[in-house]
Amino acid sequence: MAKHVELASGKRPKAILWTAERVAAWSADYEQRLADARKSGRHVDRFRVWRATPRPSKVMVWTPEQTGRFLDHAARDRLYALYHLVAFTGLRRGEACGLSWTDIDFDDTVLHMTWQLVQLGWEVEGGQPKADSVRDLPLDKANLAVLKTWRRRQNAERLEWGPQWADTGRVFTRENGAELHPAAVTELFERLSYEAGLPPILLHDLRHGAATLTLATGADLKIVQELLGHSSITITADTYTSVLPEVARAAAEAAARLVPRNNPAAAADTADDATAPRRDVPVPFPTIAPEEGDGDPKPRSKEENMQVRPGGPRGTRTHNPRIKSPLLCLLS
Repeated sequence: MAKHVELASGKRPKAILWTAERVAAWSADYEQRLADARKSGRHVDRFRVWRATPRPSKVMVWTPEQTGRFLDHAARDRLYALYHLVAFTGLRRGEACGLSWTDIDFDDTVLHMTWQLVQLGWEVEGGQPKADSVRDLPLDKANLAVLKTWRRRQNAERLEWGPQWADTGRVFTRENGAELHPAAVTELFERLSYEAGLPPILLHDLRHGAATLTLATGADLKIVQELLGHSSITITADTYTSVLPEVARAAAEAAARLVPRNNPAAAADTADDATAPRRDVPVPFPTIAPEEGDGDPKPRSKEENMQVRPGGPRGTRTHNPRIKSPLLCLLS
């Protein structure tokens, strides 16, 4: 006998920004959970409580200020370059862990995404990503500088380990050159986020943040799709278009400034805005000049201005003096 099974919705969750209001509500819940845990009299692991406090959505995105705060704190960590790269390029965790030095072209400032590490249970396997995820990513000057600094540090570690160095060729490795375990990268990310005093997000949410930041620059949605390696632009639009409030607000203000106004009260709202168009100058509607011989238009009588004139027989259309053709008059 078949049982009723309720399947989870296949709709992708929307990325939600950690606004000040959401941070305040989450912080209050976090503090309450800490207080409840202390009542037991046992040691309270604040990090575990921080990680267990529910978030407003499965997909949360830091603001640019929060992302900067995380990177400033993570800059003291050995794997800072990995998180910096993910935050601005939107690499997946497995893609970052599987990246090789041969995939980075420092001359052409391009990162070739061709390999990834996939975690199956606790085991890790390497392989090529899906065809749509094989892509070339442009590298900005900041990422190039961070990667070059990291390469010098890794070379110093190689010399220190000598013959015991594991020559995997990976960009991001353990101290002895061995491959990173993706779970360890996630654990470290959460620890750094907690230490920075930030609300929690998943490591994968840095990818959402990279998409949001790119869209905020005015980039086309197609560019973001290619950046993230999505098979369909619909996936990009449904999941990664978390618009920053200041971007949406600027767009709304720009749209409002396109409409000239004569109302002093409405004009006062943008009086101090140097970029707003002049609203104290009336903008006339276009006029049609009278044809030659027409002369000045005469004032219309009250009856002529009426669209519906009284006096027609019941059940018939009222004659419209503006229509010259009798046939059109019957059809009016």
